[in-house]
Amino acid sequence: MAKGIYKRGNVYWIRYSGLDGKIVRESSGSDKFRDAEALLIQRRQAIKEGKQPELIRITKNYTFNELISEYLKWAERQMSFTSKQGFINQLSEAFGNLPLRRFNTMLLEQYQTERLQKGNKPATINRHIATLKHAFTKAVDWNMVEGETLKRVRKCKLLPENNRRLRYLSKEECQALINVCSPHLKPIVITALNTGCRKEEILSLEWEKHIDLKHGFILLDITKNGERREIPINQTLRDTLQRIPRRLDIPYVFIDDAGKRFKDVKRSFKSACRKAGIKDFRFHDLRHTFASHLIMAGVDLTTVSRLLGHKTLTMTLRYSHLAPSHMVKAVDVLDNAINGKSTAQLLHSFNKVGVVNAG
Repeated sequence: MAKGIYKRGNVYWIRYSGLDGKIVRESSGSDKFRDAEALLIQRRQAIKEGKQPELIRITKNYTFNELISEYLKWAERQMSFTSKQGFINQLSEAFGNLPLRRFNTMLLEQYQTERLQKGNKPATINRHIATLKHAFTKAVDWNMVEGETLKRVRKCKLLPENNRRLRYLSKEECQALINVCSPHLKPIVITALNTGCRKEEILSLEWEKHIDLKHGFILLDITKNGERREIPINQTLRDTLQRIPRRLDIPYVFIDDAGKRFKDVKRSFKSACRKAGIKDFRFHDLRHTFASHLIMAGVDLTTVSRLLGHKTLTMTLRYSHLAPSHMVKAVDVLDNAINGKSTAQLLHSFNKVGVVNAG
């Protein structure tokens, strides 16, 4: 990072000395380093010529609802908009017409406490706080509040999450669930089980934009992580997609009788799980099922990570315990290299005995 340029969230800021020698901090309003660099050069040149740069002063005391009104328009471009909209609505109920300059660390920590007392899980509360922090980052970019307020908001730490779960279905349970799905839900569930896509990614699929049956890929341009992802279409999914009636006047793959895309399938999915005798299972767990079965089939973590669209392997490592054969192979490679012996069969036999005894 060049001297005098730093980052706040995704936006680059510049720092320079004014004519009076005082340090001036100013947002470039851009997430591109070159824009910040160009602005810094411009400001320094003005100081050298004896001109004090005229900074934008925020005169209006904007409210939280005014920020949210603009933020919702911006958030529509994101794949996670549906869930984020729910967080925003709850935040709006809590903070409403409170001026942005009134926000501080204590206010947000009190919000966390109130939510915990209402029975919300830490992960849910963290999504609220993360959404609020990002909204304030955009507020600074849009000159709706000063950077000092953003600093106070960012000091609120996220809660430790203790509700991470890894729930997945067996092959028999997968088939049982598919068998009881209503006609509109069945292809959606099959798509989830064979791609690992998130619910919103599936429901927003468009024939021309995302489905490439000729080359056998689903192409996701904008994912939750903001990156492009390509997912191969296997034969089961191909057969399923080819059986879906396609309307030329409707771009979406999954539509209701009126030709509108499904916004959610929560009710029908819950009903299908009940009929199949599957308890404590959410739609997102179909994504865990996809990843878990790939790992158990011997697919490496890097490939699974790419298919899921994880930015790092950290999230994918939660499935690593499902791949004991990899550890056996690793020990076997070492034994062959050092001693010229194989231990894989011995370990396999030991594991079988252990399972029998445990039962």
